[in-house]
This record gives sequence, structure tokens and C-alpha cells, in this order.
Amino acid sequence: MASAAEQLAANMNMGSFAKATELHKRLLFTLGALLVYRIGTYVPIPGINGEAFLAFFQNPDGQRGILDMFNMFSGGAVERMAVFALNVMPYISASIIVQLMGAVYPPWEKLKKEGGESGRKQLNQYTRYLTVFLALAQSFGIAVGLNAQPGLIDQPGLFFIISTVTVLTGGTMFLMWLGEQVTARGVGNGISLIIFAGIVAVLPSTVARMLGLAQQGQMSAFTLFFIAIMAVAVIVFIVFMERAQRRLLIQYPKRQEGNRMTGGERSFLPLKVNTAGVIPAIFASSLLMLPTTVAQFTANANLPEWMSWLPLVTAQLTHGKPVFMVLYAVLIIFFCFFYTSITFNPEDTAENLRKYGGFLPGIRPGKRTAEYLDYVLTRLTVIGAAYITAVCLLPEFLVSSLGNSLYFGGTSILIVVSVTMDTVAQIQSHLLAHQYEGLIKKAKLRGRGRGGSAPARR
Repeated sequence: MASAAEQLAANMNMGSFAKATELHKRLLFTLGALLVYRIGTYVPIPGINGEAFLAFFQNPDGQRGILDMFNMFSGGAVERMAVFALNVMPYISASIIVQLMGAVYPPWEKLKKEGGESGRKQLNQYTRYLTVFLALAQSFGIAVGLNAQPGLIDQPGLFFIISTVTVLTGGTMFLMWLGEQVTARGVGNGISLIIFAGIVAVLPSTVARMLGLAQQGQMSAFTLFFIAIMAVAVIVFIVFMERAQRRLLIQYPKRQEGNRMTGGERSFLPLKVNTAGVIPAIFASSLLMLPTTVAQFTANANLPEWMSWLPLVTAQLTHGKPVFMVLYAVLIIFFCFFYTSITFNPEDTAENLRKYGGFLPGIRPGKRTAEYLDYVLTRLTVIGAAYITAVCLLPEFLVSSLGNSLYFGGTSILIVVSVTMDTVAQIQSHLLAHQYEGLIKKAKLRGRGRGGSAPARR
């Protein structure tokens, strides 16, 4: 017998969507916010020579290091050096740092565990402060690097550096505010949707480039068809793995309350196969691209003798190279285990189960439960790490065989699919809540009708 929630979910259709006026407002607000974001990616910072910077960015070897990833996440704002060139990357970095510090720094750990809603707000405030600091540091580095390059700036100097730092930092803070507004008044996670919009914006140009290569004869029709089939298969695989979970049975004991026996319910503790999400892939990509980025900005500079190894290393740390793929896989696996250990604490989970009277059948509460949770989670993380590594390395093999012009990273595919699944789930939740509200209103009207038609008693 299906539950009431399952029956309502099965009955959701376009008719129920048309009646959900609150959901319509949320969707329109979300689309409007994303439109504002896309417009901002075409507004250049003051003083930049757009044509000269585009020629500098699109260097002949096609390797721009971490700028490639930033450009992809920002929907091309980096190659245009727009006011949103930093995108929300400083905010993401700050959020990850605060999460890590919340697990190892005792005062923040106490706020996270015992602070409740006020503690969460305090940590969010720390995240905003750290975002400002990181945005200032990154924008200052970009401003100094641009100011040192001849021909890129119309009037180089201190004023250009100050204005660039102000504009780029202000752009990041505006996007952070915009993302929070979408989360509160729209549909889905605002920050994730901003990144999603940036990635999807460059997808048409990638497809057009592939079709152009096929028309020029540089790519066969069979190769193009194979890539299309592979893309669909990877998306299906990601959806399957992101929804995969291990459900541990939780039993609650029966207890006597007066003349009745209560309790004895059963529930499940879901453990996702991919607990770490896309964070390991982002971390691994960033670390591997840093040497290439440094080499790009120091290409015309006279390097000291102790840095003579940099060009040799960056030649190997490029997409499609065997050394890059091996290090990429190792870093992804490492960050999968590291980030999972930070985000999920088996001891805290076991303590919460014991506090509320729940236990795993056949497992003693307390330490034994924590050990069993760690045992299960470790094996799930092995599968999750293998899954993320496979998804991220598949484009690298395509790069190795077809060239860098076709590069569309596995990290981007993971983000697009994950954000789409999360947004669709939230839309379904709003529709379900709307149907519940409709049923409650109907029940109240029926109750009033019965009360009004009932005969008066004397």
C-alpha cells in the first residue's frame, strides 16, 4: 500500500503545476536572477583592452591552467574579464574552509554542534567575512598580473589596480547576495544554480566547435556519434550513482505508556555512495592547474635558476598527459576520503542514535555502532571515489585522443547533473506542499459545511 505522500507524488501533473502560483513566482524570480548574472558576465572591468586580453587569454597552446576552470564556471566571464570574472569561487572556497575548520577548530566545532540556529548564522557570517578576504586577495593578484602585462591595460598604474580590486570584489559579493536571495525566494540552491548557468552557457559553443570540426573533416561522423552516445551514457551513470545509497535499518524499542505499548518503529539511515559530492574533483583540478597558471603569467618574465623546473613540470601537467591523469586520480581519491571524514562523523551519529533510543539490529549502541558505520562508510567511499575518478578521467582520455579543443571536464558534468537533480527535487517538493495545502483547505471547507448543515440540538 503506497503512502499518502507517494500517492500525491504519483498524481502530480501539468494541471497541478499550473495551479501552483507560488511556485510560478519562485521560478520567475530564479530565472530573473540568472538573467542578471548572465548580463554581468558581458560587462568588462574599466581600463581593460578587451581585444588584447582575449588574444592573451587564447594563447596558441590552449593551456591557461586554472583560468580554464574559472572561465568555464563563470560562463566565459574570465576571457572577457568581466565584473563577474571571479564568480562565486571565493565563496565556495570560504565555505569549504569554514566546514573544515568546523571539524578541527574547537570553538567553531562547538558552534556547529551546540549553537543551533544562532551558531549556524554565526558560521555563515564567518563565511561571508572570509569570502571578502579571499576575493580581495584574488582580485589583487589578478590586477597586479594584468598591470604587469604590456598592452593589456589602457592606462596601467595604481588607479587601475584599485579599481579592478574594487570591481571584482564587489562582483563576487553581489553574486553571493544574489545566490542567497535565490535560495530564500527562488527554487534550488542559488550558488549552485549560478555555477550551473555558467557551465551551461559555454555548452553551445563546445557543441558548435565539435560540429565545425566534423564539417571540416577533422572529426569523423562516427567519432561525433560516439561522443554523443558516451555523453548520454555518462549522464545516466551519474544520475544512478548520485541516487544510490546504502540504507541501514534503525530499530526503536517498545515502551510502556500507561496501558498502551508505544514505539517499536523502524526507520532507515541513508548513506550516500558519493558523500563527498563534487568537492574532490574541484580540489584536484585546482591543485593540478596552479603550476600551469603560474607559468602562463610568468611566460615573458626571467625566471630565477631555482624555478627552471617550472616549464618542464607544466608541460606534463596538461590535459590528456599520462602524468596529469595519474595525479588527478590520486588526488580525487584522497579528497574523497578526506572530505567524507570531515562531513560525516560516525561517532556523532552513533551518539545521536543512542540518545534517541535507536539502534542497529545486531550491533551494540555506542562504540560498536560507530565502528560499524565507519566500516560501511569506508566501503561506500571506495565505490564513490572510483565513480568520480572514472567520470573525471573519461574526458581526459577523449582529450588525449581528440585534442584539447573538445575538453569539457567531468567536474562540469557532475555539477550540471547534480544541480539539475536537486532543482527538480525541490520543484517536486513545492508541488507536493501545494497539493497538501489544497487537501487541507478542502477538509476545512467540508468540516464547516457539515457543521453548518447539522441540526441544532436542544
